[in-house]
Parts: sequence; structure tokens; C-alpha cells
Amino acid sequence: MTSPSTLPTKPLRASLRLLAWAICSLLAVIPLRGADTARQTIAKAILEEDGDKKTALINSLVGQTDESIPVLLATWKADAIFLYKIDDDHKVPVTLLEGKDADDKQAAVRVDDGKPLVDQDGKPVRLVASDLDAAEHDSNLRATMKGVLDLLSLTDPNPDKRMQAIVTLGMSQETEKLPQLLKLQQTEKEGKVKRALSEAVALMQLKDENPEVQIAAAKALGEMGSIPSRDFLKQLIADSAGKPEVVKAAKVAEAAIASHLTTVNAIGTAFRGLSLGSILLVAALGLAITFGLMGVINMAHGELIAVGAYTTYVIQGLFATGVVMQIPTFFFQPITLRFSGMNLSGNKLDAYFLVALPMSFLVAALVGILLERCVIRFLYRRPLESLLATWGVSLVLQQMFRLTFGANNVQVYSPAYLSGNWTVFDVILGWNRVFVICFAIFIIIGTHLLLTKTPVGLLIRAVTQNRQMAACMGVKTQQVNMLTFAFGAGLAGLAGAFLSQIGNVGPSLGQDYIVNAFMTVVVGGVGNLLGTVISALGIGLIDQSLQQILLNPVLGKILVLVGIILFLQWRPAGIFVTKSRSLEG
Repeated sequence: MTSPSTLPTKPLRASLRLLAWAICSLLAVIPLRGADTARQTIAKAILEEDGDKKTALINSLVGQTDESIPVLLATWKADAIFLYKIDDDHKVPVTLLEGKDADDKQAAVRVDDGKPLVDQDGKPVRLVASDLDAAEHDSNLRATMKGVLDLLSLTDPNPDKRMQAIVTLGMSQETEKLPQLLKLQQTEKEGKVKRALSEAVALMQLKDENPEVQIAAAKALGEMGSIPSRDFLKQLIADSAGKPEVVKAAKVAEAAIASHLTTVNAIGTAFRGLSLGSILLVAALGLAITFGLMGVINMAHGELIAVGAYTTYVIQGLFATGVVMQIPTFFFQPITLRFSGMNLSGNKLDAYFLVALPMSFLVAALVGILLERCVIRFLYRRPLESLLATWGVSLVLQQMFRLTFGANNVQVYSPAYLSGNWTVFDVILGWNRVFVICFAIFIIIGTHLLLTKTPVGLLIRAVTQNRQMAACMGVKTQQVNMLTFAFGAGLAGLAGAFLSQIGNVGPSLGQDYIVNAFMTVVVGGVGNLLGTVISALGIGLIDQSLQQILLNPVLGKILVLVGIILFLQWRPAGIFVTKSRSLEG
């Protein structure tokens, strides 16, 4: 057993703790041999009084991959790094954590090691920001920090962030950063990043004093078809009046880029026209069933589209935080219904759209059945009466939308898998537009198979071609009419589900598409699905082409409408003529 005389006394133990704490604190500010960490380098730069040495320390951070570097530099620039005095001769740079106690004190974290600031007893130190001096910085130092952050972004593991940093440096034409870009060219493996690197290097080399380097850079930009470099090439032509070879190379490159831009615009116009045609097709396909095959002029078709869009909104709310609806009672106060959501996020929340697609079809189909049973079935072969009745139904549905969901548009956000885009040869292909094209193809194929390869489709074709003969053969024509109208209404609901991803969802959503839908069906030929497809795609391509040529969307749409009127004067039955019940005597 150790004798009491060999144990340290209390004063001695306290002195040893104080000595250990002082040594640990001083180690952070005394230069150490060997490589410093990024945090230690930043701490030294903060404490350094000489401006040139301070700048050199910040520049030494280039090439390091410590994730704390951009955070600390941004914190320093925001005057949120403070100096805590250990004693009269030594200070420690610290940051303050969020959250104040009753005395306005905050927990502190050391800059040099990222650990909590503690006192000699190992207890956390809490400080008041107003009692501390902020770390100083000037405009030159802030510019140095920005340059370092730009170069650090070049080594970011995310390719998109690397490419964005490279593009930013290239557009700035900061030639002093050229060596870093050339060095990165030797190690970069990502295709799109390598192209951005080549473009950025060429843009910087346009500022070179050597004409041969400028000519090579201009040639490289022309071969790449670098659209952003057109203004830089024009500036090079203006600044190189005494260098005819450089001017010639720049003009050749600019001409090559202009030719590439023409091709890009043509492909982009075709894609936008195809996507617009697909949107028209999706919106008109349900009408091609109800109007084209059944001969019912359904002015409430636009509201069936809105039913699908609002169904998507409700499903989104159920996946998220919930949804509130008001059920109108006409003579009494509306009933407010509150449905709590599942509070999902991320990929689970994005899955709402996959559920909304079938639900929008089912809900719109049910509304269609209700409309057919209550109104439409009494008005077959009476086109004027069906037009007026369904127009009245459309007004009622619009008002119900306003009373239930409010007069303002509701917010339906696009899931991540529909929010991005692909860039192929400088042509931007939005995922939502690619989806609507694929969606339209899927619906067309499905509808064709349903009408031609299934017993239900056989009954639908029999009733639409000769109702009386089908009834004599034992076909239950009323049920076929109901199912056909429900199918057309369900297709309208699907259209609404997708249109909610590319436009506003409000009570008047359907009114934006009802005219275009009728126009598409009539031009294609009443009752002919192939004609509807050709009509939708043709109208979409012509509309976008005219807008690109005329640079005036309104004038382009006017010319499209005039062209349709002239076409129907020449061919009133549309592209294809199909006999349907509406054409019988």
C-alpha cells in the first residue's frame, strides 16, 4: 500500500492540471514540425499578423481534401470566427455553436482541431460573442479565399460540382489558374468533366499573348462547338486587329459554332414539338374515345382532366403532411375534412406519383360513370343538347373545385426522377417531357390493344359502328356506353396527373386544353386514333417550328389556328374519315 507521503498534495495536483491545460492550448498556436492539418493552417493564418504570410498560408490549402476548409473560410469571411485569450500573449481561434443560455453564452469549438473549448478542469467553456474580437480579414484576403475555394472545387468528388467549378473558372478567364486546370486534365476521367476542362483551358488560352496559342484555342473551341465561347471569340476578333491570322481563326471558329447552334436549335425545336404534341395527344386521347367513337360532344372533358390533377394533389398530400378539403353543402356551412399525411420524405415521398397515376384514372373514370349515368345516356344522338348539358356540368365542376380546394392554384411538386434533364450535344432533354412522350406511346399502344385484341374492345367497336345491330345480337349497349365513357374519362384523368407536373393546377386547368383537344381530334378525323396521333404530333411540331422561326409565340399560335381552319375548309372530315354512330342518320 502506498504511503500517504508519496501521493501528490491537492495544490500540486491542481498545478499539474493547469500546466497540462496550458501546454495543450499552446501547442495549437506554436508552430509544429511536420505537415499541419487544414484546421491548423487556418488557425495559424488567423493568428498571423503579416499579410503576405497570411495569404501564403491560405494558398497552401490548395490540393487538400479536408471538408472543413470551405466551411471555416466561409465562417471567417462572415466574421463568425473569434479570438479567445488563453493569457496575455496567446489566443485561440474559436467558433460559437448555435443555442444560447440564459446569460447569452454559447458553446465554443476550437478552429485548430474542431474540439470543444474546455477550461483547466476539462469543462466546456461558454462565451458571449459580444465580448470577443472577431478574426480580421481584408479584401485581398477574401479574394485569396475565393480563389482557394474555386480551386478546391476542382477536386470535389461530385462530378457535377467539379464541372460547375471548371465552367466558372473558364468563363472568368483567370489565366493564373490555368496550370491547375492543365494538371487536372491529366487525371480527370469523367467524360463531361473532361470536355468542360478542354473548353475552360481553351477559353483561358484566348488571353495568351502568343498568337499560335490563341489560334489553337480558337480552333479547339470551334471543333467543340462551344456555344458559350461566341462572345469571347468576338472580343478576340475586336482585340486582334493587328493579328490577321488570329482574326481569321476566330472567325472560322465562330462560323463553326453558329452552324452547330443552328443544328442544336433544330433538334431542340423538334424535341419540344414532339413533347408538345405528346401533351396534346395525352389531353385529347380521352376525347377521341368519347367524342370520336361515341359521338358525344363532352364539354366537361377539361374538368375530367382537372379531376386527375387534383387527385394527384390529394395523393401528394397524403404522402406528405396531409391535405385539407372543404365539402360544399350548398345551403349550409361547408364541411372541412382534414386528412393527416404519412410525413414521408425523400424517395418515399417521390413515390406518390406512382400511386397517383392509377388513382387519377380510377377517380376520373368514376366521375365519368356518374356523368354518363346521370346526364349523357339521355342525350345520345342529340349533339346540341349534349354540348349544352356538359358545358353546364363543366361550370358546376369548376365551382366545386373552387369550393373544395380554393380559388388559387395548388402546389404539386415534381418528384426527383422527373425534375432533372439530360444534355446531349448541347440539347437539353427535360425528364418530364421525355416521360410524357413515353407516357403517350404507352397509352396509345394500350388503347390500341384494348380496342383490337380484347372482347371489351370488340363490343365497343360493334356498338360504335352499328348500335342497333349490336343490340339485336344481344350486346348490352348501355353497359358498353358506360364503360367506354368511363375509359375515356379515365384517360383524361391520366392526362391531368401528368399535366400537374408541367403546369399549374387550378379550377380552370381544363379550360386551357379543351379547345386544343377538340382541335386535335377534329383535324385527325373523328373516331380515328391514328389520325389523333398524327394530328397531335403535327400541330406540336408546326407550332414550335413557327415559334422558333418567327420568335413570337403568339403569332405562331395564330398561324397554327389559321392553318387548321384552312385545312378543315379543304378537308372537313379531317385526315382520316371513319364512320361512327355520330355519322349515322
